[in-house]
Amino acid sequence: MLKTYQKIALTTLVLIFSFSLLNCQTDGFKRAEDAKEEIKVKREVPPKYATIVTNLGEIELELWPNLAPKTVDNFIKLAGEGFYDKTYFHRVIPDFMIQGGDPNTKDDDRGNDGQGGPGYRFEDECYGPGEKVTGEVKDEETAILVWTEIIIPYMQSAKDPQKDIFDIVQQVQTQNGPEPIYGKTVEWYLQRTGRTDDLYTKVLLAPVLYSYICMANSGPNTNGSQFFIVTKKPGTPWLDGKHTVFGKVTSGLEVVHEIENLPRDKSDNPLVGNQAFINSIRLEKK
Repeated sequence: MLKTYQKIALTTLVLIFSFSLLNCQTDGFKRAEDAKEEIKVKREVPPKYATIVTNLGEIELELWPNLAPKTVDNFIKLAGEGFYDKTYFHRVIPDFMIQGGDPNTKDDDRGNDGQGGPGYRFEDECYGPGEKVTGEVKDEETAILVWTEIIIPYMQSAKDPQKDIFDIVQQVQTQNGPEPIYGKTVEWYLQRTGRTDDLYTKVLLAPVLYSYICMANSGPNTNGSQFFIVTKKPGTPWLDGKHTVFGKVTSGLEVVHEIENLPRDKSDNPLVGNQAFINSIRLEKK
């Protein structure tokens, strides 16, 4: 019977995972800043600098290790190894973004563009910890936090999940809402799932704004080498919390806009002979 429960639970998670993500990216978490304003980078961790040298000109970047240390280190590492050299921006959409960083663009097969990476994946750095959460779950914000931070990870990893937790998952699916999570305490959920660390609210570290450079991905925690630069003003709030922001363009936006308007095919891949190639990425010291 427990094996049957596990199979049903996995199916349940698939069905309602999109629901949980949709809510947690909107009203469920607090924002570090309003989407119309830039993040104020804390200077106790100084920015780093890099320049993307393309055949159309140079794009200067300020990188933010205080917000996304793993992402910045990964970008600098790959750039220093020449990983990005001779790749090109394979996805360009006017009034949206330009995307690059795929090693598959080095070959002649355009069909695999957008599918490549460095051979590993790493986690998102979209949120920072906020306030400690304790006591009875009485509101939607707390319920969604318990769902995304406690219940989902537990159900994904537990070989023999607790029946009372599984029953709550079923009820959430049936009602298509977080109300079944109400009534019990945060401490009860931590104890029943075996989690030993405390629960904290999440604060969005940076919205996805115009001129910002962010990690491209195929879902949560699937970062590799691909990145994109936002060309839509003032930004793309529907992507907030779904893509790690790790810096911004400080010079060369005219090059970015030239790239976004390149002639492209139905897959938004620039036509052969019109690509913007990355000749190199120069790491700067300032």
